[in-house]
Amino acid sequence: MAERILFLTGHLALPRLEKMLAGLDAGFEWSIFDVGVKVAALMTGAIISRRLTRPVSADRIVVPGRCRADLDQLSAEFGVPFERGPEELKDLPRYFGKGGRDLDLSRHDIRMFAEIVDASAMSVDDILAKAAALRDAGADVIDIGCLPDTPFRHLEDAVRALVDAGFTVSVDSANPDELRRGARAGAQFLLSLTESTLDIAADTGAVPVLIPEPHGDMVSLLRATEAAERHGLRVILDPILDPIHFGFMASLARYAELRRALPDAEMLMGTGNLTELTDADSGGVTATLLGICSELFIRNVLVVQVSPHTRRTVQEHDFARRMMFAARADQSLPKDYGAALLQLHDRAPFPNTPAEIAELAAQVKDANFRIETAEDGIHVYSSKGHHVVRDAFSLFPKLGVEADGPHAFYLGAELMKAEIAWRLGKRYAQDESPDWGVAVDRATEDRTRLREVGHTLRGTKSKG
Repeated sequence: MAERILFLTGHLALPRLEKMLAGLDAGFEWSIFDVGVKVAALMTGAIISRRLTRPVSADRIVVPGRCRADLDQLSAEFGVPFERGPEELKDLPRYFGKGGRDLDLSRHDIRMFAEIVDASAMSVDDILAKAAALRDAGADVIDIGCLPDTPFRHLEDAVRALVDAGFTVSVDSANPDELRRGARAGAQFLLSLTESTLDIAADTGAVPVLIPEPHGDMVSLLRATEAAERHGLRVILDPILDPIHFGFMASLARYAELRRALPDAEMLMGTGNLTELTDADSGGVTATLLGICSELFIRNVLVVQVSPHTRRTVQEHDFARRMMFAARADQSLPKDYGAALLQLHDRAPFPNTPAEIAELAAQVKDANFRIETAEDGIHVYSSKGHHVVRDAFSLFPKLGVEADGPHAFYLGAELMKAEIAWRLGKRYAQDESPDWGVAVDRATEDRTRLREVGHTLRGTKSKG
């Protein structure tokens, strides 16, 4: 027997929901209940509880994404599971496919080293604070970077403080003495060891990360690996990723060559030579590199976050490793696993066509302004009219809010958001913050309660 799903909706969305479900071949039976509100944002748990007829003849109930209700409480009350669907009707097909409620991004198999490159110039307290921020962003190992010809007198203090605070620590240096000092202080990993410095790790218990010596010499890396095996050392191998135009393709080939030669070897890729040294948004670069790591089963990455344009690269790596793991497990392309790396452009920026917006605008009977975007521009409509523009400022003389400061301020802010979203190809939703993926932190929101009174009404009340 096919699953039965009941969809709750409001007046304005009802015709579009019926049309969407009629054309959705999802393998379930569906029905719709109009809760009696105009828009989903006004649908509360109390309203649903009062108006939804009992008993419910459905296996589960889907409420709109913007519905403010305690779904656990409703599920207990009606004896049927409630779930929050997508915010836009056009996203229903994706919701009932791979991108819907069964999407699991909790797993990954890549360990992330995050380097503090200027640790020698920081106090121990500042290093601890930086490490905490990197861990919160997704880092698993805090890498203490040592700079050439720069004394690091408090290296031991920094490593011990981090270990005592519960961090996993690595030390990265071309100076053998600094590597020995870091290992004696308790560092669990030592980076940039070679066949000539491998002995540093022999009696420390630290895991060495081996690199070729000289640069690019894979034979030396293989010799170092064999030497580590003779000493019973477990190692991680890093052929070194080079920047574009300075050996990038050859370095990629080295990773593939090493994987063919040593199918079970633990490997590491340092991504900073691309993210930091390429003037491109780092999210896309990161996704590509983590895709390579996923294919070659490279289970360690070293991340650098120095340039302002890579200020969220740790978060980007964290999401990318989860997305790639899920896609590989599904034997799928890395698509429809969330929009965290779609920071500048959305795959479906305009959920409604101009014709659909015009049809909806014709049903509006009140003077409240609604704002949407479509391929042809910014739509603003109410019972007083429907305007379509590409320049938000051109709307000012058309809206009649010259004497209403709070309302004008609100419309100005919303319309500028709409214009930015339209020009970039980002999805715009009125009264919502744009979704910039992992590029910005998003405040957690209690979706069981209505929001506070909006800016316009607060401004109106303060004048009274």
